[in-house]
Amino acid sequence: MEYWRQAKLAFLVAVLFTASTLTAYADARFDLTGPRIDVRVTRGDRSLDIAQVPNLQPGDKLWLHPDLPPTQSVHYLLICVFLRGTTNPPPDTWFTRIETWDKHVREEGVFVTVPDEAQQALLLLAPETGGDFSTLKSAVRGRPGIFVRAQQDLVEAGFEQARIDKYLASIRRVPPTDTADLQKHSDMLSRTLNLRSNDDCFKRPVDTQFTCLTQSGSQLLLDDGHGATIAQRISNGNSSDFLNQASYTQAAGGGLYSAYVGAVVDLVRLLSNVHSAQFQYIPAVASPQGQEMNLKLNTPPSFHSPKSVIVIGLPAISKAIPPPLRPSDANHVTCLLKPNVTIPIEGAPLVFSTAFAHHLVLHLLTSPGAPAEADIPIVPDAYQGGLVLQQIPEHHRELPMPSQVSLTARLAQPGAPQSAVAAASAPATPTAPKPVQLKGVIQGMWGFDPFVGPTVELQQLPGAEWHEVGNSGNSLIAGHSATLILTSTGTSCVHTITALAADNPEPFPLDFASKGPDADTPQLPANLEVKLPSDKTVAPGDLSLRIQQYGQPKPDSLSAHTYSEPADISDLELHAGDKSLLLTGTQLASITKITIGDLTFRPQPQSPAADNTLRLTLPDEAPNPPTRIDDHLEASISLNDGRTFQKPVVVTAPRPQISILSKSADPAQDPIITLGSPDDLSLASRLTFTLKSASTFPRSGQLEIETLDSTLHATLTLAPSGGLLLQDPHTVVATLDPSRSFGPSAFGTLHLRVSYPAPHHKGDSDKDLPPLTSDWIPLVTLVRLPILSGLQCPTELSLPCTLTGTNLFLISAISATSDFENPTPVPDGFTGTTITVPHPAGSAIYLKLRDNPEPIDTATPPITVLGPAKPHNGVHPASKQPPAPAPRS
Repeated sequence: MEYWRQAKLAFLVAVLFTASTLTAYADARFDLTGPRIDVRVTRGDRSLDIAQVPNLQPGDKLWLHPDLPPTQSVHYLLICVFLRGTTNPPPDTWFTRIETWDKHVREEGVFVTVPDEAQQALLLLAPETGGDFSTLKSAVRGRPGIFVRAQQDLVEAGFEQARIDKYLASIRRVPPTDTADLQKHSDMLSRTLNLRSNDDCFKRPVDTQFTCLTQSGSQLLLDDGHGATIAQRISNGNSSDFLNQASYTQAAGGGLYSAYVGAVVDLVRLLSNVHSAQFQYIPAVASPQGQEMNLKLNTPPSFHSPKSVIVIGLPAISKAIPPPLRPSDANHVTCLLKPNVTIPIEGAPLVFSTAFAHHLVLHLLTSPGAPAEADIPIVPDAYQGGLVLQQIPEHHRELPMPSQVSLTARLAQPGAPQSAVAAASAPATPTAPKPVQLKGVIQGMWGFDPFVGPTVELQQLPGAEWHEVGNSGNSLIAGHSATLILTSTGTSCVHTITALAADNPEPFPLDFASKGPDADTPQLPANLEVKLPSDKTVAPGDLSLRIQQYGQPKPDSLSAHTYSEPADISDLELHAGDKSLLLTGTQLASITKITIGDLTFRPQPQSPAADNTLRLTLPDEAPNPPTRIDDHLEASISLNDGRTFQKPVVVTAPRPQISILSKSADPAQDPIITLGSPDDLSLASRLTFTLKSASTFPRSGQLEIETLDSTLHATLTLAPSGGLLLQDPHTVVATLDPSRSFGPSAFGTLHLRVSYPAPHHKGDSDKDLPPLTSDWIPLVTLVRLPILSGLQCPTELSLPCTLTGTNLFLISAISATSDFENPTPVPDGFTGTTITVPHPAGSAIYLKLRDNPEPIDTATPPITVLGPAKPHNGVHPASKQPPAPAPRS
């Protein structure tokens, strides 16, 4: 009993140890360097390193060379296994025993031929022990499905790891402190490798962004878009159900990944199902470089029972699937004149992360009659975001043409596309002018098989005939950001665009971007959207654009024009039978005319303060204006800089037509000052005037009176004490008390108009319509009068007089004559009550008032005549001149 108890305890300890060991191994990363195995593949008369082989085919010869160190103390047995699916165990002849310690094997390697009907290939590397070969062969034949799945997952894990390794190696080429370049190349790497970098890295401080993107360990920042990060799943994490996920897609299809792309490769639990007392199985992820497999393990091999068997996946045995390359932008045109040419290509990450694609060239498609162009070698470069041309022109030079002899010799290398060899050997044809744009086809080898990739658009000469597309130049408003659309025979070789304004001697750069051809003309070159920034102080006027292209020593020039802020019309009012129309809006001073049919309306002189409205009228000889209400017409509005734009206009009901029949003013309380103009009205007077209306004056009509600047406004109505009185339906008498209506500081020109309620027509909504108003017509000019109390004058006409009064500052100047010779100006802001004026010849003096200084007004203040003054010290007190000597007798 004691013996059995001890044995049972030992067994439980072993089980617990094994379980804990498996759990630890399941969470480990693939960062342990495994043994080195060299592999080359021969198909027909060509041989390739394993790094260039995406798939195997029956009949291929595998050269296997285990490159173990000379001091290797443990003999490893290498077994090459071919499988034929999950339900069909392989025959005994599909197992090849390779003793790595054998001298011939160490020096020469071993050749193994892929048998017919084989679908998968594996390498098993195990420490030598008794019955090892038969034990391992029995395990594979007993459960082939496990090893089929293991081969698929190991190969795919290698693809995933290759993408991540390429990202990390490429991003380290960027200076860590260059944030913009880091963002740019991270985006290009993510696009070409079909990864997604963590945008949170670019939200961190500048000095930590690089470390964030390239951190070692779990590398949590790479994402394949499936929710969990690739590096996290590959490098760590317990994924015991990894191989239970259903996926049967090809793993060697040039970037066609299975449904669990990015899932962790953890075969510990799966392979534990075939553990025995002698062996346990651990996976190895391969990162081939040249002929070296470069194995990485996540579990340290064990040389004690159970000993570790390293499982290595070889490429799938299937037909080649060419890489599904595609242009990153279907409208992109690649300029062959750039010093460094990259064709933006995506769609097949394995082209950029592995060596499967080789001998890539850009085959130029020339037009009939044109000389055959040489194929240009290209290499994938995820860092640059596409395929990089290896034979590139120098800056501002055309692409050089290599000799046919050197070209043929280069294309005679094994694996070169036969189409390129044929093009190089073709006889010369008569030359024709080179087209600015042409097409090119990406060709090359995918493993052993040639493939033809996408067709790309190219530009080989600088563009010419630059011009503006449409009327985009009309939108260039000085001081505002705007877009100018340019095109030419080719727009993809533009290096810089600068602008030179007429008022600024310093040129400034402009941003531009390719817009793509119009949908109606897809065959035309792409347009350029040139941005005019708003932060540049550019006055309205001519603007010179200088377009510098690659391959051209001097820039092309193109003239543009920046405009002032255009008129913004919120309302255009045209009434039936009216020879004028009214605009409401902003920047109306830029309007020179409005044309409606054969009628041309031109602006009336406007007050500077009334810039939100503009009245335009027809000349006297113009045809009759439209009279049909609700006519829908089109108005063409012309600006002073040559621009025109259209605006719809609807003819509305006719406006009221009025005229002034007569007017009179009650005399002022102090009729000392007589106004020189009949259109002037003293603020202290009351005005009565009569209006004649062409139509019936409605009871709800109003008379609006205001100053030209609209700061003072009065409304007269037919209501009691409203100021209006009907004589008959067409005649109305109005009374205005300016001082009461406008206050003591009112002055300036008054004009008036009548306002009628708009008539409602059938179909009009219930909302209030704007009233119908007549034209403004001038009424009077309000002037304020000073109070003159007297004029004291000496008897001598040569001596001045003294004028006494109040509010003398309302006078601009005073003269003694009606022709206003030698006037005496009144100082601005004068607050005195007396002022010295010239001696009048009669009883009147003449004034010009500040409120209207044009007319000459007459004043007759009471005159007091003073006696002759006595001289003082021989000087007359008034003239301050010595008296004339008495005449001699």
